[in-house]
Amino acid sequence: MAEIELRHIDKHFGPVHVIRDVNLTVKDKEFVVFLGPSGCGKTTTLRAIAGLEEIDSGDILLDGKPIQALRPADRDIAFVFQNYALYPHFTVYENLAFPLRAVGTAAAEIDKTVRSVGGSLGIGHLLKQRPSALSGGDMQRVAIGRALVRRPKALLLDEPIGSLDAKLRETMRVELKRLHYENGSTSIYVTHDQVEAMSLADRIVVMNEGILQQVGTPTDVYLYPANLFVAQFIGSPVMNIAATRVSGNDDEARVSLDGASFDLPRVLLGMLEQKKAGQDLSLGIRPEGVLVSRDERPGYRPAEAHIIQPFGGFDIVDLKFGEKTLRARTTSGFVDKVGTRVFARLDPSQAHFFDSKSGASLGIRLGN
Repeated sequence: MAEIELRHIDKHFGPVHVIRDVNLTVKDKEFVVFLGPSGCGKTTTLRAIAGLEEIDSGDILLDGKPIQALRPADRDIAFVFQNYALYPHFTVYENLAFPLRAVGTAAAEIDKTVRSVGGSLGIGHLLKQRPSALSGGDMQRVAIGRALVRRPKALLLDEPIGSLDAKLRETMRVELKRLHYENGSTSIYVTHDQVEAMSLADRIVVMNEGILQQVGTPTDVYLYPANLFVAQFIGSPVMNIAATRVSGNDDEARVSLDGASFDLPRVLLGMLEQKKAGQDLSLGIRPEGVLVSRDERPGYRPAEAHIIQPFGGFDIVDLKFGEKTLRARTTSGFVDKVGTRVFARLDPSQAHFFDSKSGASLGIRLGN
């Protein structure tokens, strides 16, 4: 078992408060991804778990035992760095064997473990090569292998594939997920790339300015963002966000967005009243929640295609409703050219409402 628990972790670099009262439990064999912009505290948190940074206050527990006073070497935690950190004068075999030799493992056991790990990583044929002769992807495999040979209780990875090209990153994401399942170690992975986070994580920890903004499954943080920061950080392209005013009549609730207005179920009015929502509201809708038609239909508002971004299997189309622009996701080629007049409405089930001042989600869920 390898459960990692953070209790009220705080860390300052001089006057800068980089980790603010962080509380988190990473379950045994769980793959958790810390996601956030540069400088949000995710790498500092990872380094604190590994013992590479001292915390100012709080407790770090491994299997229920505090470890913040232990040296990094005594924590049974392996760390994979972004820059590989391989020994250039060692062969791949010697790089993989080094952690085992450092703790006095028998030569026969070292050879067996190195060849086994090398085979599982697809670098068995490179054991006699030096790092200078390897590609970026192979060097990253060696760095990961060097962490895995010790069979650590926990594996910490700091943006390990951030410097690779797009195709190789995709390949390595699959490899990392496979290795996690095969080795069964508790894993924490740091990235600013939401695609990596969504594809790898059992749970995502979204951080900003040293604060945990939301912790949940990839589906949860995408479909049910806790606040405006998460809503606009998760998703590509990001969620449409617009200041809104809500009014109603006997049949519908009307949502007005600076010149554009859409009808949503009247039950929205009661939900807003129940939440005691004020006038400072923001509507959030992901591009797939903006439904587009070529023909005029009830509930659909006229719009003009402003920018079309083809992505192969789908297009992202910027639609102008007067002065207001919303991004919509359509099938490839659905809108054939800029300037085309189309019609659109909002999918009520994908509408989110936020308090504009605090940024917090009101937790309102509407049906279709």
